[in-house]
Order: sequence, then structure tokens, then C-alpha cells
Amino acid sequence: MDRVNTNYRAIEFLTSSPSLKQCPEDAGCEVAFAGRSNAGKSSAINTLTGIRGLARTSKTPGRTQLINFFQLDGQKRLVDLPGYGYAKVPRAMKQQWDLHLAQYLQHRRCLAGLILLMDIRHPLQDYDQQMLNWAKTAGLPVHVLLTKADKLKRGATQASLLSVTSRLAALDPTADLFSVQTFSSLKKIGIEDLKETLDHWLNHELSEPEDPLTAIE
Repeated sequence: MDRVNTNYRAIEFLTSSPSLKQCPEDAGCEVAFAGRSNAGKSSAINTLTGIRGLARTSKTPGRTQLINFFQLDGQKRLVDLPGYGYAKVPRAMKQQWDLHLAQYLQHRRCLAGLILLMDIRHPLQDYDQQMLNWAKTAGLPVHVLLTKADKLKRGATQASLLSVTSRLAALDPTADLFSVQTFSSLKKIGIEDLKETLDHWLNHELSEPEDPLTAIE
């Protein structure tokens, strides 16, 4: 199948939803960006699209508290999910965020894949591994972005990439679900590789999904 190039610069903000119930119609195809609150999700979306300020960034982790939808051409969307694991917020609010995140991932039928962002200096934290384990059970493809690659020297960057690649291969021996690359919003590293993955997911006709899981294990 030939690659269909998506025009990411034509993206527009669609809506913000506090829960699955308020999300846009569950139709078409969308890819979600997930990760710890300090992993650089919003910066990655802004760099991908070339539109500064499209996704809000903050020096205070945890500011993305809603499920943010961005419309591409046709029925294609990118989704910025609430950050997890780090935000300095009340426990009850954090639990509510986790609940909405879990519901979106479990029940959103048009979700074609997950971009999972990890700081290359601290990859595969507990929440990251929990997300990977759930995705494996659900059969949801995950593309890992090792962000802030500009913070390490070349040798350390490659060492981290190889280590994560090895651990993903152990979790998914068939190599059907998980992939990984390095990325830097600051230095514009890895943009084309990310676009290639997104193009494949967004332009691939989705098969009928199985019944959603009832919980993230």
C-alpha cells in the first residue's frame, strides 16, 4: 500500500472534552499522544504540525487536564491526552484524570494507535510500562517517542534507544505492535519518522474492533 501523506500543517483545534461522554462522534480515525506530564507531548504536537502554540505547553507539568482533539483533513484527528504520573494536583483530581484516560483508551473505537512519549533520560517508568502492558492486551499499536534526545550525547542516545528497543521486543516478540524512535522538539529530530508512522495509522482502514476491555491492568 502506497503511503498517503497527511498535511499536518492544515490541522485545527476541534474541542476539549473532560470525559469520554463529551468526546466528538466516535467515527473516522484518530491517534492519541500519551505520556508523563513532563514528557513533552504538547511540544511534540506543535513541532509535528509546525504550528507554535497549537497545543498548549507549560513549564508546570500537568496543565493538560482535558482530552484535546485536533482535526486533520477528512475524518482524521490527533488527540492530546492528559499527562499522567507527575502532576502536582490533589489526589482526587489525579484519580479522576486517570479514570477519564482509562475510559478513553478502553472504549474509543476509532483509536488507531498510541504515540507514547518518554523522556529519553528516564524511559519506561511504571506508568509507561502499565500503558504498554494494557496496549498489548488490547492489541493497540504503540509508537514510542524517546523525547528530548538533544539532552544526551550521541553514544548515550543510541544506548537508550537500543535498551528500550530490546525491552519492547521482549514484551512483544512478534514485533507487530511496538516501535520506537528518538525525537527532539528543540532540534527537530525524528519528525519524518513520526509522520511516517502517523500516515500509516491515519490512512489505514480500521477493522471492526473487539469488545473493549473493562480495566487497565
